[in-house]
Order: sequence, then structure tokens, then C-alpha cells
Amino acid sequence: MPGETLTDAELTRAAQSGEVAALGALLERHQAGMRAVALSLLGLRPDVDDVVQDAALVALRRIGDVRDPAAVGPWLRAIVRNSCRMRLRATADVPFDEEWARPADPQPGVPSPERALDGHALRDWIWHAIGQLSPQLRLALTLRHFTGVTSYEQIAAACEVPIGTVRSRLAQARATMARALLATADAAHDDAARLTAARHREGLETLAAAERGAFAEVVADRWWPEMELRGGGGERGGRDFAVRGMECDLAAGVRQRLRHTVAARDLIIWEMDMTSPPDDPAHCPPAVTWLMFLEGSRVRRLRLFHPAPS
Repeated sequence: MPGETLTDAELTRAAQSGEVAALGALLERHQAGMRAVALSLLGLRPDVDDVVQDAALVALRRIGDVRDPAAVGPWLRAIVRNSCRMRLRATADVPFDEEWARPADPQPGVPSPERALDGHALRDWIWHAIGQLSPQLRLALTLRHFTGVTSYEQIAAACEVPIGTVRSRLAQARATMARALLATADAAHDDAARLTAARHREGLETLAAAERGAFAEVVADRWWPEMELRGGGGERGGRDFAVRGMECDLAAGVRQRLRHTVAARDLIIWEMDMTSPPDDPAHCPPAVTWLMFLEGSRVRRLRLFHPAPS
């Protein structure tokens, strides 16, 4: 194992260059120290392990932030320390890990952690582990950490469950992820970048087809005939309902622009900006998120969700 012979600095540099086993070794090496920090601040509480597991996920996304590779241990413990302090200060309206769930502000000439992550195998490792989660846990974790729908309230609305259920699912997802990441550090994984790029192209093609009047053809080709649609206002329907809705929006002058795509084996999330017609600027919400649940390669369920403006 890499962690048996390499220093923290060597493991950190290897992890930053994309060696998933190195990052797995770092997390395993420092897990006890991270837990000790959580215990010292929180005491013997059941959420100690939640904090450590959440910190491990933050580290996965932000390993590129480490300026001094030899100091990765203090860096990991600092993440735990800040997460604990935020949990202790948290109110029902501000989840404890909101700050740490967001990427650091980019610096001129320095790629963001997400951009660095997109360039190597760490991304594939993470998405392989996410793929081991149940659909409910995977959706909650994906929304929380990889989309703009990050607050517990918005995730609850998108998933149509109580906030307490969101908290429970995220806790379960983090625990399962931490175990899966350590267990699969040396395994080969699917190319998540290729899958995401393909799903993003599908989104662009779908919007282009809609604007030229061919949305029904795309729907017939990529969605199950008996698929279920839940609209942003709670309305329900199927493929015909979706086609009519898109055609009405386009006729009214509404346009959608695909801003961000998240893709897993059986889940696609398209985050869209919406533009109202010039003569009716309040016609539609500013954004819509498409949550598409796949069966095989076709959409079985679609949930449209309008996130609250940040």
C-alpha cells in the first residue's frame, strides 16, 4: 500500500496528480487524528463520525487547496475543527457544513479544486463510490455537493421529503461513501468525465431540438412511453404533457440555457437558467433543475424543480 512507505508530502502530491490510492491512504492514515479533533470539540456525540465522514468528502473535492503537502494532516484536522464549530453554532436554518460544502474562491492563475478534479482519476473514483449508494442516498448527496441545490430546505423540496429525512440520508450517504472510497481506492472505474460530457451534449441537443420544433422526437427516442413527469408547480403528467409544456414555453418566448450537468449511471441532473420574454420579465422563475431518473438508457421519471434564488 502506498501509505506504508511514502511520506504525507509524497502522498499529497500523488493525490493532487490523480492517484486515487494515495488519497485513500492519506484519509486512512489521518482518520484517527480527525476523529480525535471531533471528539475533543463535540464530546461523545453520535454525530462525531458524521463530521469526520463529511470532512473526508470535503478533502476529496479540495485536495488541490493544499499548499504545503507535508502539512496535509493539520489541513485535514482544520476541516474537521471548522465543521465541528459550525455544527455547534448551527441553527435549523443554516446546516453546519454549508461553508465547507462550497469550493474555495478561485485565485488568478490557480485552477479551482473542481477544475483540477475534473482533470484526473479522482473524479472517477468518487463517482464510482457514489454509484454504490441507493438511489435516494445518491440523489441527496449529489444535489448537496455537486449542484447549486445545496440547502437542506431545497433538497427536501426537490426530493419531496421532510428536512429530517434529508439530514438522515446525507448522514447515511457520507458514511457509506467513506467506506466505499477506502475500499475501492485501487479499483478501476468508469470514465465519469466521458459520461458527464455525453449527458451534457444530450442536454444541449434536447434544447436545440426543442427550439426547432423537434422536442417530441427527442422525447420519443430517449424517454420511456410510460414515463412519469412531476412539474415545478406539482403538476403531473407523461411525455405528452412534457411536450405541450415545452412548446407553450417556447411560444411564450421562454428560453432555457444548460448551465451545469451532473451524471451518474442512472441519474442525470441538468441545471438550467431560464429567460423570460422581454415584455414579461416575471413570466417564469430564473432557473429550473431537471432531475432525470433512468431505467436502462431511457428516462423513467423526470422531476422539474425551481431552486430558490440564492
